Amino acid sequence: MSESRKTVALIAHDNKKDDMIEFARAHMDVLSRYHLIGTGTTGRMLNEHTGLEVERMLSGPLGGDAQIAAQVAEGKVAAVFFFIDPLGKHPHDPDINTLLRICNVHDVPLATNAATAAYIISAKAL
Repeated sequence: MSESRKTVALIAHDNKKDDMIEFARAHMDVLSRYHLIGTGTTGRMLNEHTGLEVERMLSGPLGGDAQIAAQVAEGKVAAVFFFIDPLGKHPHDPDINTLLRICNVHDVPLATNAATAAYIISAKAL
């Protein structure tokens, strides 16, 4: 990773992975300028379906959300795009809530859906 490139985290719950792939395809020109990180399955699917290079952390339920939260706390992440399934219950909710809280504590842009993520990208906030 080039130290000059900012890092953007890409995460999606299972029912939102297709939305994340669609979002990434629509914004490949912008996303390709960043060092991308993601949780295990989301990162793999983005690599396979978009060709974007996404550094994979652990799967969310195995600690991937916590790994990304740690990087946010260390000032290594410029924005988090976490497409959340608001209707699902997730066994790793404590890690998800920690990531959301850490983004808010450290004033890191956080998008929980495609519309907000597109707005952040279009506003050139990164």
